[in-house]
Parts: sequence; structure tokens; C-alpha cells
Amino acid sequence: MTATTPAADAAGAAPPMPSTGDTVVIANPTKVDDMGALLSRVAARSAELGRPVPRLVPTTPEDPGEGQARDAARAGAALVLVAGGDGTVRAAAQGLAHTGVPLGIIPQGTGNLLARNLDIPQDEGDALDVALTGADRTIDLGRLEDGTAFAVMAGTGFDARMMRDAPEGLKHALGWPAYLVGGARGLRHSRMRVTVRLDGDAPQRRTVRTVLVGNVGRLQGGLQLLPDATPDDGRLDVALVAPRSARDWVVLVARGVTRRHKPDRRLELLSAKRVEVTTRRVEPRQVDGDLIDDGRGFVAEIDPAAVVVRVPHPETEETR
Repeated sequence: MTATTPAADAAGAAPPMPSTGDTVVIANPTKVDDMGALLSRVAARSAELGRPVPRLVPTTPEDPGEGQARDAARAGAALVLVAGGDGTVRAAAQGLAHTGVPLGIIPQGTGNLLARNLDIPQDEGDALDVALTGADRTIDLGRLEDGTAFAVMAGTGFDARMMRDAPEGLKHALGWPAYLVGGARGLRHSRMRVTVRLDGDAPQRRTVRTVLVGNVGRLQGGLQLLPDATPDDGRLDVALVAPRSARDWVVLVARGVTRRHKPDRRLELLSAKRVEVTTRRVEPRQVDGDLIDDGRGFVAEIDPAAVVVRVPHPETEETR
């Protein structure tokens, strides 16, 4: 998809590098139907606020946003806006880590989990206002051992299998409820044996459905999985999810909806700065809703105060 914008000419040339003080819009063409229209809306609102004309930089299959964000920061951009889903936001956050350049989120994806956890509006116009005029909040990131960052959660087991098995057509048509189909398929698989080590302590062995390591705690549909997770507390929260029956799943969902968690054999909640997860077999894995290579677990470590994100002003939240 090619849009005629100030950022790209008809021949498809690479967009010019931003100059100091620019606003750069990183947009995922698979999530944004009309790139030119999006840029026009951002430019119009920027003009009303006396901000410079923004520049549009699309993501590519080879680079989903990390390189574009890093290049923008190096070139002196004052603000980077991201229009896409959690995967695009994650990549851009990784590129902006420890640069001090604020990240504004214009949610365009299926889950938009970081935006939801930070109370960023889902409406594009409202989200744009927050991105351009909101408060700056410095949050942590999680890091896998290969340097891959995550802003929401990394996981292995049922959650990753659910994402893998959700039909693409349904995801486009229904959004996050399509993952319920993938979840139903994933229930056919047996539970997995894992070893979890927290901050170098003695390993703990469990039999679970999935392990989630989170920087924030809210999932699709408003389900609260990690009630103590805060994106700027310098720690990662861990959920060992181990339902044994359909009734157990119902109990977990009900507790997530009502936010009345009662840790028991169905769900164990932990916290650490470094989390080592080892599975007995090779299992599917995901970061912020994007599948990564299958493996036998992962190591996740907190990257504190890593990225600045534009969020609603506190007084705005109080009026909602």
C-alpha cells in the first residue's frame, strides 16, 4: 500500500530524515487503511496546536518499527507517534528505549493492550490528542535474553498457542474474540511441566497451562490477570496459569472480570526482576501478542525506566 504523503514520493523513495523538533508518525500499513488520510488528520491537529508538520514513515515486513523509531530519535525528533497494534508499539518502544523521546500511541490493532493498560483512549481522535498534548510517563520494558523488548507480556504455552491457532480471517473480522477460537483449539493440548527461577533463587517446578511474564496486567476483554503489575515499579509480574477443567477456566475468567483474584492451584502470582522459565518440551512463545520462534522457555529481565509514553493527564482521567 503506497500513500502519497510528504514522507514518500510517487516513486516510493524513502522518506526524508526528520529534522530537529519534528513529529514522526510511524504507521503499520497492514493496520491503517489510508496512510495519507491518517497523516492529514495528524497534520491538521498538529497545526491547530502550533506543532510542526509531521512526517510519515511506514513500517515494513523487514522492520516493524524499531529501526524507524531509532532513526527518528537519532535525527532529533521531538515526538514519535505510532499507529498500529501492540507489535508495532512494542517495536517502536524498543527503538526509543533510553532516548528520552516520547512515544505517542494511536491504537489500530486487535488488542491494543499497552494503550488499554495506560488508559489511552481507543478512539483515534481522542488518542491523537493524548499523543500530542498528554503527560509524559516513563515506564519499564521487559527484555528477553536476546535483547527483544516487550511492553505488555511475554509468554509460553497456551497463550502463545491460542494466538497461533486463531484464524487470520476471524482476527480481521472480529478482533480479539477470534482468539477464543484459537483458545478452544489449544485446550486439546496437555499441560506442560516448567521450572521457574526468580532472581537466582532456588528453582520452582510446576505443571501449568501457560506462563506469562508481564509488565502490565490487563488482557483482552478487560480481564485482569496480574493485579499487582505496574509498568513503572521496576519489577516483572509472573502468572503460572494451571486450570485442570472447564470449571477452573470459568473461575479464572470470573475472577479476572471482577478483579477479585484468589491465588490457588489454578493461578499462582509471583514477582521478580529476573525470571527464568524452562519448559520440558519445545513450546510456542509470544511477546506482546507476536509469535516468536518456539523454544524451551525464556529468560526475561526488567529494563527499568526505559521509555517515555504519552498518557492522559491525571485530571483528564478523573473526569472519565
